Amino acid sequence: MKLKRVLPFAKELLASVIQQGDYVVDATAGNGHDTLFLAQLVGETGHVYAFDVQAEALKSTEEKLVESNLNCRATLILDGHEHVSAYVQKELSAAIFNLGYLPGSNHQIVTKGNSTIQAIESLLGMLKIGGFIVLVVYHGHAGGKEEKDAILNYVQQLPQSYAHVLCYQFLNQQNNPPFIIAIEKMKAS
Repeated sequence: MKLKRVLPFAKELLASVIQQGDYVVDATAGNGHDTLFLAQLVGETGHVYAFDVQAEALKSTEEKLVESNLNCRATLILDGHEHVSAYVQKELSAAIFNLGYLPGSNHQIVTKGNSTIQAIESLLGMLKIGGFIVLVVYHGHAGGKEEKDAILNYVQQLPQSYAHVLCYQFLNQQNNPPFIIAIEKMKAS
C-alpha cells in the first residue's frame, strides 16, 4: 500500500460516494479543478453547485468547464459558501472545500472559520445519509490557524451517532502542510 497525498485522497473520498445523477457542492470553486472533477462524476443527469466570492475564480472555473464541454452540469455562484441554503434545495451526496486563499490571487481574501462552519451546518442538513463533506485545510496563511482551530473544535463536537469525522494528515511535513477533514453523515439530525 502507498499513502495517498492529500488531494488524491480527497478525490478518492468523493468518487466513493458520488454517482451519476447526484447533486454536489464545490464550496470553494477556486481555479475550477474540483468543480470539473465533480462535473465528470455526476454525469449528464447530475449537477454541481460551485461557490466562490471572487469573480476571477468563477471565470477560471467556467473556462475549464467549457473546454471540457461540461458547463451545462454546473451552476457557478458568486457568493460565500455560508449562503449555500439560499441556492441549493436538493439532497446532496457530497461537498468539498479547499480552505485558505485562491492561489495566484489576493492572499488577503481567505476563508474564515465562522462562515465555513455555517456552510458545514447547512450542508449537513442537505447531505444524504452516507454522504461526505471533505475539507482540505490549508492553514499556513494569516488567519489560517484560527480557522483550522475553529473547524476542528466544531467537528470534534459532532455526535458520533450523527456523523463520523476523519482527520487525514502527514505529521512529519514542514511548513503547515494541508490536511483533510472528512465528515460522513450517519443519520438524519
